[in-house]
Amino acid sequence: MHLAGRLAAAIEVLDEVLTRHRPVSLALADWGRAHRFAGSGDRAAIGNIVYDVMRKRASLAFRMDADTPRALVIGWVAAEHGAGVQEIAALCTHPHGPGPLSDAETARIKQPPEQMPDHVAADLPEWLWPSFRTVFADAAVEQGAALTARAPVDLRANTLKTTRDKLLGQLAKLDARAGPLTLDCIRIEVPEGLRRTPNLEAEPAFQRGMFEIQDAASQAAALLVDAQPGMQVADICAGGGGKTLALAAHMHNKGQLFAWDADRNRLKPIIARLNRAGVRNVQVIPADEPEKLDDLAGRFDRVLVDAPCSGAGSWRRKPDAKWRLTPESLANRQTDQRAVLDRAARLVKPGGRVIYVTCSLLPEENTAQVEAFLGRHPGFSLVPFADAWRATSLSEPPVSADGRTDTLLLTPATHGCDGFFVAVLEAGL
Repeated sequence: MHLAGRLAAAIEVLDEVLTRHRPVSLALADWGRAHRFAGSGDRAAIGNIVYDVMRKRASLAFRMDADTPRALVIGWVAAEHGAGVQEIAALCTHPHGPGPLSDAETARIKQPPEQMPDHVAADLPEWLWPSFRTVFADAAVEQGAALTARAPVDLRANTLKTTRDKLLGQLAKLDARAGPLTLDCIRIEVPEGLRRTPNLEAEPAFQRGMFEIQDAASQAAALLVDAQPGMQVADICAGGGGKTLALAAHMHNKGQLFAWDADRNRLKPIIARLNRAGVRNVQVIPADEPEKLDDLAGRFDRVLVDAPCSGAGSWRRKPDAKWRLTPESLANRQTDQRAVLDRAARLVKPGGRVIYVTCSLLPEENTAQVEAFLGRHPGFSLVPFADAWRATSLSEPPVSADGRTDTLLLTPATHGCDGFFVAVLEAGL
């Protein structure tokens, strides 16, 4: 497909997303099924355009003085593709293009960039701007803007089956390199232009369970659990099992690891993943049988709480979620977080640790939740994250993006990974 046709297709998909409020992934899948002539390269390019537009929806709308799918895509061509009026006009009037430019569109393209309000420059919903300012102060625009870039793909070498060095040799054809933060991380950078990311699940090494696709920040969060061989460990928001698999590798398949999630659909893939990875020390507790977990109260050395959250730290990968988030849904997530933290407090034994994790950058879900937990459970105390890091890794601990030394905040702008928050809470003896 010509770029003009890809732009028209992106407008069509965005109309489904913005008008009918459909998730981007579903709208793209439906478009692909309805347009079988489009090859995989075309579908990948259209997807990249749609996701790029959603990442920068606020700044593109400001540039074009309109928030329609057409205006956003034309703004993307001007801002991100480096095209001028003549080139954009030619694309629009191409037989497969989106149609001629209007006088208003032409004027907006020609107009020099204007000074944007801070929340627009950061491409964030205006109602969330005070939260970002609370965390990042004068760096808030930079931190928000970093969430508008495409994200690389990180892999975790499964040390139950291989080493990072061996895996790097197997994946050299993909230009795989050692990744940040952890010693098991491998990174594949973002492809240039509109090209697609390699299909890593088709790699023989993936089929043999030698690696899992997992962002560096998520790997670091699992590392801070400090799950040692022989321990009793619970992952009580296990989801698809990404961190469960990492914990099992850290434990060398020794000890007991219990995985549970309240959402049976999120938990569904875990069994196949455990089998492929060669994990033998995990017991999966069905979503509708939480009493089996509660029967083990007071016995765990470590309890990982990868809490349900806004997902603000992963908005590079799921930018439509940024614009769907509401104050009401954020409040609901906070209620869920309090409940799961209180459950974890009952499960851990004296001297054990609760590791609270979110993929959020919002203080309401992070430091505020930790402070509230410590108020409800005065027997717990915070372990400085650097101390926990040095106990589990040969590398130096990162600097938290918010400047704190008790809890760790990882961000795309500061660390080049997804946004993650980690607090290590130790129960008194």
